[in-house]
This record gives sequence, structure tokens and C-alpha cells, in this order.
Amino acid sequence: MPVTQAASKPSQPASTIASTTDVPDKAATRRPRLRPLMALWPHLLRYRGRALAALAALLVAAIATLVVPIAVRRMIDFGFDESHAGFIDRYFAVMICVVAVLSMASAARYYLVMTLGERIVADLRTQLFSHVLTLDGAFYDGAKSGELISRLTADTTQIKSAVGASASIALRNIVLFFGATVMMVITSPWLAATLLIAIPVIVAALLLAGRGVRKRSRGAQDTLAEASAYAAEAIGSVRSLQANTAEGAASRLFAGEVEHAFEAARSAVQARSWLTGVGIFLVFASVVGILWAGANAVLAGSMTAGTLGQFVLYAVLAASGLGQLGEVWGEISQAAGATERIAELLHEKPKVVVSSRPVPLPVPARGAIAFRDVAFAYPARPDVPALAGVTFSVTPGERIAVVGPSGAGKSTLFQLLLRFYDPIAGQILVDGVDLAEADPQAVRARIALVPQDVAIFATSIRENIRLGRPDASDAEVEEAGRLARADEFVGRLPEGWETPVGERGVTLSGGQRQRLAIARAILRQAPILLLDEATSALDAESETLVQQALDLSMQGRTTLVIAHRLATVLSADRILVMERGRIVEEGTHASLVGRGGLYARLAALQFGEANAGK
Repeated sequence: MPVTQAASKPSQPASTIASTTDVPDKAATRRPRLRPLMALWPHLLRYRGRALAALAALLVAAIATLVVPIAVRRMIDFGFDESHAGFIDRYFAVMICVVAVLSMASAARYYLVMTLGERIVADLRTQLFSHVLTLDGAFYDGAKSGELISRLTADTTQIKSAVGASASIALRNIVLFFGATVMMVITSPWLAATLLIAIPVIVAALLLAGRGVRKRSRGAQDTLAEASAYAAEAIGSVRSLQANTAEGAASRLFAGEVEHAFEAARSAVQARSWLTGVGIFLVFASVVGILWAGANAVLAGSMTAGTLGQFVLYAVLAASGLGQLGEVWGEISQAAGATERIAELLHEKPKVVVSSRPVPLPVPARGAIAFRDVAFAYPARPDVPALAGVTFSVTPGERIAVVGPSGAGKSTLFQLLLRFYDPIAGQILVDGVDLAEADPQAVRARIALVPQDVAIFATSIRENIRLGRPDASDAEVEEAGRLARADEFVGRLPEGWETPVGERGVTLSGGQRQRLAIARAILRQAPILLLDEATSALDAESETLVQQALDLSMQGRTTLVIAHRLATVLSADRILVMERGRIVEEGTHASLVGRGGLYARLAALQFGEANAGK
């Protein structure tokens, strides 16, 4: 494959997660509006006992509610007759009992449903976070952390509201609607038949309006995610913004994103408002019409006042149930949009395919590495080769340096070795096993990485080092820190190893963060050590101390070192020189300088012509 341009790391495309799923979203708009919520069904089944208890409480509360109109009819028809002395007292006593049952059942329903919603969303967040951590480099080349956080927080909160309050209200009103409808038919079939004619019109209007709510809610959630993504990026780079006096520009950009999100949200609220208003008008207009017809029947003597009162109460229950159902339908439609976004993320599959029966790596580990005619291009730039025809082998315990100009493909070697990506051609072997046939977790367990851009978490120094081996004891963590010379600055901190370092290690210097990364690698005790400019952020004194620690940690390990500063690779067993995705030279420092090629030119630039060969 011809190499036309160097490419060691992918650019960040402007497309977002949402934009990569446009086609599925269009298909989704043609499906029933609540189908995305079926993705929550497995979570609901896991807690079916709690769900059934909530349903039982709901039914008890609904039955208690439906008893009230019967009592009202009997009081109207018989309670004011002097021949039925004590009737009112007994009925009011019974009504107090009914109300007590209703209140207790309603409280139980609310508690069970709300805790069920909280539990399901907690599980969903855990599942989503765990899944995101399994996705490979190709996914993260086009993803934005702010959007992912929005799905973990804002979208799951929408679902919590739907599974909890909205679903509870919807089920309650569905039960009340059908229960009240049945009782209306029993109370007065001809009035019920008249009212039921209007129900299909009302339901059709609610369904039609609900479709627009879901589509607009999905758009509102997408724009909110875009605003969150920009905010996360800006806050993470706040010092660069301040250093360049770009706070005003960043604020204006974020204000524009927020305004866009507001307009999308306003559109969704407008759709919900229409849904609520239309539903309430249609429902209660039907009730008014029935009340008019029933009043005429009472005047004509074909119906008692108590029967009309009972029927009207059932009609109000049915109408309010249908009206509130229309209101919560909008919230459930919003949750369907949020569930759809989460389902899209959960359906993302890593491009790095793990075999169902991976080949086990040999034990004990040796640390042998081999690249065989490897070619690769980043998914974000498939037409720009990053590696072409790369072939080399590393024997166990050998120390190899990889040098070359920026964009030559050096870091790509590490990313393929860690199996963040798979090559498009060729093979990569660790201890004789093709990485394409091995479990990525097993491969990475044999590798320790010290990157140039160190990831530091907002926890203690001890826990940041322990990331290298989570089961390590405190003594092992501190020993790794001492070998990396981290104890020299840790000892000056008020809380020592327990000192919190702030988000991204903001309270530490670049050199201190680098030493924590080296301590992680030492603690990991892996047979293969990858150093990507591991001492680039250190001052001269710290570099000398850390280099001694690295020399000690490299003993008995296979080591690959990426370096731009050639002084750090002079003691390597071999040096690989890369240019435009290919290995163009290989040898020791002295032999490469003698050839007068690319390495010799780089050495002359860094050491000077007179000292290049020394």
C-alpha cells in the first residue's frame, strides 16, 4: 500500500454520536411511538416482584375510587329519606374506611413505583457506563465525552421520571378509565354508548399529537447533549481559554448552544401543551354533553338523580383519567426518545472483534513481540495510511527505541499492540499468539503503558498509582511510588499518599503526574513495557532520577520506547526509525549515525554535527 501522508493519530471529526445514527432514527419515527421503551423490559422483569406489588396496590386504590360513586348515588336516592334513619351515619363510616384503604394503597403504589424507577435507572446507568468502557478506539475517534455524559445523566433521568411517576400515573388512569367505563355501562347503557362514540376520536387525537412530542423531544435531547459536550470540552481546557483570553468567545459559543437547546426544548414543550390542551377539551366537552343529556332524562323521569350523579362521577373519573393520560403521554414519549438514544449507544459494537473461543496466551509470559507486514489506517481517515508494510520482531527482554518525525506512526504501533484497533492487513503477535485470535484483556494484562498524556483521576495519590494493579497492597503501591521517585514530592504533602490531586491531577506539576504514571507501570509488573515519551515532562534532575527507576524496571522486561529526544534512547539494544508509516532504518545509535540517513540527520539536529556520533 503506498503511503501518501503520515498519520499516527486520528483527527477528531465534527460528527457526533447523534449524527452517526440518523438513518436508524428515521426508521424509528415510522415505528410505534413507545417501542423504544421495550428496551427497559428486561430490567423490569428483574424486579417483577416489586412491580407486581405496585400493580396490586394500584388495583386496590382504583377499586376504592370506583366505590365512591356508588355510595354517592345511594346517599342521594335514600340518604335524605326520613324512613332510613341512621343511613347517612353508616355510609359515612363506610366511606371513611374506603378513603383509608385508598390512601394507604396510593402511598404504597407511589413508594413501590418510584423506588422501582430509581432501581432500574441505577442499573441502566451501570450497564451503560460498563458498555461504554468496552468500546474501542474507532468509536471514541468520533464520540464526544459531553454527549456520553448527557446520556448517562439527562437521558436516564428522563427514563426515571417515566418509569416512576409518569408510568404510575398512566397505569392508574388506564385502570380508572376502563373501570369507570365498565361502571358507566352498568349504570346507564344508553348514556355510556353515547359517550363511548367520542372515545376513538379523543384517543386518535392524543396518539397523533404524541408522535410530534416524541420527535421534538428527541431533538431537544440531542441539542442538550451538544451543549453539554461543548461545556465539558471548554471546562476541561479552561486554563488554555484563560491563557488566550478566550473566555468571552467561549461564553458566546456556549450561549449559542444553550439557545439552540432552549429553542428545541420550547418546541417540545409547545407540542406537549397542545397535546394537553386538546386532550382536556375533548374529554370534558364530552362530559358536559353527557351531563346535558342526563339532566333531561332526570326531568323526564326516566332516570333518578342518584343514578345521574353516579354516572357523572364515573364519567368524570374516566374523563380525568383520559385527560391525565394525555398529559403523561407526552412525558412517556420524551422518555421513549431518551431510551432510543441510550439503546443506540448500547447497540454500538466494538470494531475489535473478540473471538468466542480466544486462543490463550502461553504461561509463563515471555514478552516476545512480532509485527508481520502490518498495514493500518484510522477509521476516521480510512484513505490516509498510518502504517504500511511494518515488519519487526522483539525478543524477550530486549529494549527497542522507536524514533522518527511527528506523524511517522510511532504511537500507532502502541495502539495496535494494545489492540485498541485491529490492523487492516498483516499480523501482530505476542508470545507467538496472533492478537486477532486472543482476548484483548489477556493481551493488555501483559503490557504496562506510560503515556505522554497522563490520565490522573480526582482521587488520592495512592489510588491513582493503584490503578496499575487494583489488588495491590498499600505497601506495594508505596514501593512502586518510591521506585518512580514519587516519594520525593509525596513526602512534602500534608496527607502524604492520601493527598487528593484534584480533577485531572490539577494540583500536580507535569513531572509529578508523569512519575505517578511510571509508578503505575512499575506496580503492574507486566512483561512488556511501553514508554511513550515517558520522561518528556521532567526537569533534568527528575529525568535522571526517573530514568534510573525506569532502567531498573526495564530489567527482564521487553521494552518499547518512543522518544523524540534521542538522548533518552542511546542505550537501546536497537533503534527503529520510522517515516511516513514505514520503518526506514534499523540499528544501534552508532551504526545509524554512520549510515548518514534520517536518523543521522535527526541526531545532527539534536546533538550537533560534531557530537552526533558520540
